[in-house]
Amino acid sequence: MLEVTHLSRCYGDFKAVDGVSFNIGKGEIVGLLGHNGAGKTTIMKMLSGYLEPDTGSVKIDGISMADKPKTLQRQLGYLPENLPVYGEMTVADYLDYAASLKGLDGQEKIDEIRRALTATELADKLHARIHTLSRGYKQRVGVAQAILGRPRLLILDEPTNGLDPTQTRQMRALIKDIAREATVILSTHIMQEVEALCDRVLIIHRGRLAVDENLDQLRRANSILLETSATDAREVLGRLGKEDGIERIEPQKSAGQFRILLNEDANLRSASAVIARTLIAAGGELYRLQPEQRDLESLFRQVNENSKDEKTEALDNAA
Repeated sequence: MLEVTHLSRCYGDFKAVDGVSFNIGKGEIVGLLGHNGAGKTTIMKMLSGYLEPDTGSVKIDGISMADKPKTLQRQLGYLPENLPVYGEMTVADYLDYAASLKGLDGQEKIDEIRRALTATELADKLHARIHTLSRGYKQRVGVAQAILGRPRLLILDEPTNGLDPTQTRQMRALIKDIAREATVILSTHIMQEVEALCDRVLIIHRGRLAVDENLDQLRRANSILLETSATDAREVLGRLGKEDGIERIEPQKSAGQFRILLNEDANLRSASAVIARTLIAAGGELYRLQPEQRDLESLFRQVNENSKDEKTEALDNAA
């Protein structure tokens, strides 16, 4: 559905996005993560056609954004982090204006505005001026304008910002409902939002795509953390092979601690039993043998720690 190829964008000498490529299928909800300044907002602006890339392309169903921007933009819904609403307008007037921009008119426009109002529970604020609304209600106005016209690609930047817990649950349900007919890209700083809603996660680091991973795959433990008294544990366990489920053994910073990577088809319990028997038979004592818990937060932290290590190594080499 969405095909992004070698997307890059510079601001002067600063390269905000550097050769980012990914594909997203219809009905997927994909989380876009990264620290402030990582390049997420620039990517979303290029996906929406608001910014042109310096190099690379954005295609929706094989149609290039560069060739037919107006055609594709009518099929998009975009909620920026700071929605540029007109505070003096009423909710009704603003949604009417937004619907016109998307090419809606007549009964279709009326029906779509009603649908968006119902979905975001804004009907009781229909005639209120936007500047009088709370932060949460303004956010709902932003989501309402984004879903007008039943967009095929919905880009949401911090959609639950300012919402209370009840409103957040409602927003999650709305996003899941939209994903039945559309592709959704969700950018947020809240890891729980991605865990609760998304099928995949893209992590952007310093303008580059650092991670593209399915969340179900992410949650599956494929490594074991080991702590033992055996000083020769790596040598002892090195006698085990792929038939025992072991792919690689990585020493950690502290003595006697190891990270053991398993084969994709390895049985975690069987591999743990083999490791325990082998070490005990070699005279070692086990202090810890447990599956490594992989979650989104630890993956995000690992990406940034690896970057720090690379930066330190580069500085050391330069010195």
